[in-house]
Amino acid sequence: MILTGKNLKKVFNRRVVFSNLSFEVKSGEVLSITGPNGSGKSTASKIICGVLTPTSGEVIMTNGGAKVDRDNVHRHVGLVSPYLELYGEFTALENLQIAIRARKLPKSVENRALEILNLVGLFNRRNDELRGFSSGMKQRLKYAAALIHEPDILVLDEPTANLDLAGTDMVFSIIEQYRKDKVVVLATNDSDEAALGDVKVVLRKSLGDGNGK
Repeated sequence: MILTGKNLKKVFNRRVVFSNLSFEVKSGEVLSITGPNGSGKSTASKIICGVLTPTSGEVIMTNGGAKVDRDNVHRHVGLVSPYLELYGEFTALENLQIAIRARKLPKSVENRALEILNLVGLFNRRNDELRGFSSGMKQRLKYAAALIHEPDILVLDEPTANLDLAGTDMVFSIIEQYRKDKVVVLATNDSDEAALGDVKVVLRKSLGDGNGK
């Protein structure tokens, strides 16, 4: 898999969040996106995932030499972000089952749900409703939901938000495992996380008409 950003620009309400943003990473590499608050790290992450469209420029995913159609981007990407919502009235396992059905994955993938819950340290809480979960436990479940379909590109916006030391270690372990043969994107201000990037992008906070690079 090759992930390429070409001259990306995003404008909100006449404010240029960033422009001239370009990068290329391939399987086995990590892209780190850093910059001050308000510089567009989360926005860039959402554009990479296809959640937002850029004002201009394009994101290209190439798998085995073939360009991934925009309608199929979600099949190749897993996203962890503070802005993702989970279902508090359902259990951890039910939340994963919902994600599996929403992605139209084969029913056989449901067998993987228990493995993933064990990986993120939630196996013993699999039948508990999320409304009783701490913010760190919810963050762990977001990782489970992002990994359930074994994506080619793992996008982590604020990777260790709300996590304790054990949770942070879990995240670094997942990153190290994924970077062996997948693409990992880190949107972060944490210096240890940013240092993992093989390709580094630094955004600067826009004053209204500036650029992000």
